[in-house]
Amino acid sequence: QLQLVESGGGLVQPGGSLRLSCAASGFTLDDFAIAWFRQAPGKEREGVSCISSSGVRTNYADSVKGRFTISRDNAKNMVYLQMNSLKPEDTAVYHCATVEAATYTSGSYYCRGYVHWGQGTQVTVSS
Repeated sequence: QLQLVESGGGLVQPGGSLRLSCAASGFTLDDFAIAWFRQAPGKEREGVSCISSSGVRTNYADSVKGRFTISRDNAKNMVYLQMNSLKPEDTAVYHCATVEAATYTSGSYYCRGYVHWGQGTQVTVSS
């Protein structure tokens, strides 16, 4: 059974850091591009970042560019999201997901749609 499990969330002060982890089971992670998206109460789902199956190509939302870094370790079947300089507006439930489709065009990498995702991990940024 394909399963994704997120961990690493918590309460952090503005300016702090967290590292989220996404563990995959029931399938080989390196067959898929993986994305992180977040959902805050009363807000639409927002794509945060995605990474190609090889890990060579990445994409970030403008809201997190320069602060978040996505990475993966296919040998461990894991994907990570390092979040630095956190802001209150980063507060949300963060989910990792297999990507429906990904393209590389004109030097930019894009991910579209999510197929499978986990329960998520809560990130709260507050003083």
